[in-house]
Amino acid sequence: MRNEQVKSKNVYLLQFGALLALLMLAGCMTGVKDQDNSVIRARAVERWDFLIAHKAEKAWDYLSPGYRETKPRDAYAKEMNGRGIRWSRVHFGSQQCDADVCKVRLSVDYAVTLGGPAGKVESMGLVAENWVKVKGQWYFLPDRFIPKLGKELGNGS
Repeated sequence: MRNEQVKSKNVYLLQFGALLALLMLAGCMTGVKDQDNSVIRARAVERWDFLIAHKAEKAWDYLSPGYRETKPRDAYAKEMNGRGIRWSRVHFGSQQCDADVCKVRLSVDYAVTLGGPAGKVESMGLVAENWVKVKGQWYFLPDRFIPKLGKELGNGS
């Protein structure tokens, strides 16, 4: 009888240890995901803050490495800083992630000057961006650069 109690106690301790290890592992996995979530949110807003400040040459660093190979920094800066639209503020909305790919939703306040009596028009636009993790870092991937990933990212294209 004493031998059975020792075996029972050992089995109980083994089960408890396994459960504790699983909980710790789950906690580690959640921490990494939470860290990625905050990094994606920060990088998405930082990129827009550079665009709002007409510092597109700095926003270029947030583009995916593959996209940056197709668009030199100065060309990107000239294109983005020269737009007729003036962004004034960005608001983070949400993000939906699957492994190393995220869809980030933001709202951006903007103003555009129209000809004639319309004058300056201010509004807010909703933006859905694709972010990808490359070598441990999150980058913005413009829609026009997603030939086959469209369906995976929820674009439907």
